[in-house]
Amino acid sequence: MNLRIRNCPMVDAELEIGGDKSITHRALMLGALAEGRTEIKGYSRCRDCRTTMKVLRNLGVSIEEEDDKIIIQGNGRYGFSEPEDLLDCENSGTTMRLLSGILSGQKFYSVLIGDNSLRKRPMDRIIIPLQRMGAQIMARNHNRFPPISIRGGNLKGIRYELPVASAQVKSSILLAGLYTDGVIVKEPSPTRDHTERLLNLFGLRLLEKENEIVLDKPSRELKSQHLIIPGDISSASFFMVMGAIVGPRIRLMNVGLNPTRTGIIDILKKMGLKVVIENRKEVCNEPVGDILVETDRRLNPITVSGSMIPKLIDELPVLAVAATQADGISVIKDAKELRLKETDRIKAIVQGLRAMNARIQETPDGFVIEGPNRLRGARCNSFGDHRIAMSLAVAGLCAEGETTIEDGECINISFPEFMTNVKRICGEAAIEDNV
Repeated sequence: MNLRIRNCPMVDAELEIGGDKSITHRALMLGALAEGRTEIKGYSRCRDCRTTMKVLRNLGVSIEEEDDKIIIQGNGRYGFSEPEDLLDCENSGTTMRLLSGILSGQKFYSVLIGDNSLRKRPMDRIIIPLQRMGAQIMARNHNRFPPISIRGGNLKGIRYELPVASAQVKSSILLAGLYTDGVIVKEPSPTRDHTERLLNLFGLRLLEKENEIVLDKPSRELKSQHLIIPGDISSASFFMVMGAIVGPRIRLMNVGLNPTRTGIIDILKKMGLKVVIENRKEVCNEPVGDILVETDRRLNPITVSGSMIPKLIDELPVLAVAATQADGISVIKDAKELRLKETDRIKAIVQGLRAMNARIQETPDGFVIEGPNRLRGARCNSFGDHRIAMSLAVAGLCAEGETTIEDGECINISFPEFMTNVKRICGEAAIEDNV
């Protein structure tokens, strides 16, 4: 499926963003590990989260969708069943990495597979610590790439220092730690902490000090919960940037404001946008609020690097779109991790924006953008990457003429409501599929 994008008139809109993908994955897994009935409202309906649901069902967990909620009959941490078939994680790295931690604690054999994109993503970063904990794990190409086979059980606690900041690796170790007398994970810089917040909510105690997360003697069973998932700030970022470059005002309702995820807000403020947070509250251990974005002048160029990168790694492609309209040279660096996502996102966003007349140069660990640019519609390739597809769609909304994005159906991986929301605020003609 290809997408056709046309220029969007100035917008003054209000949107409710779909549930946070990262939190939904973790809520599903912890609900399955808990004892009793867990309900999840406001969950992400994206393809990746449905993949996690499917894999958990194949492990013997009862998961039903009723109206606007998911109901999980938790099996307890030792209640999973040995799967009769391969566990297909499709495109979801979160599913594969986090479930590898859980399956390392199960006393049976399992094999995790994925699609062509996932089979190219590095898994040695979870395999090494899980092997140190005692799991028997093998993977392709010297234990680097999927498929992954696991014979779990008899784990021991470890202290592990992450070589690269990664919330998924941290979470995999913490989930495996549920089957030990405790683990300690040290991060080089803080990453999203949804796993820690949810483990606390489900009844376990974690300590955090100086970038160390301590899960000590997690012997008690997880307690079932009634959860409400906030809006996904990574999904909201596409509309925040739309507000920045199309303007003049957009309000995004009930968005998660976890401080490990709000880097996009900090950077947009540095670019000169007025970003106001209203109606702050806490929902299920996560800060939530409404984000109001207003713009009435040229954007400032920015430099993003170092410890800021983990706070907005998923938002860097769409931030590149915003930088094309900034008045000067913007630099993104220390973001080599982008090359290890669903596609090489540095190469993909540079290629797409160049086709649209942007002055952007690829570097080994990021890109340099000279703005402002008068973007022109072009034919672009998403490379099957949902965030590249949506970032180029936002660029197309402020470009002259029409933009065609190949393989646009990949947006359903993370944000199936994206097209509906674009049509709502820009009109039916702004975005079309099957062209």
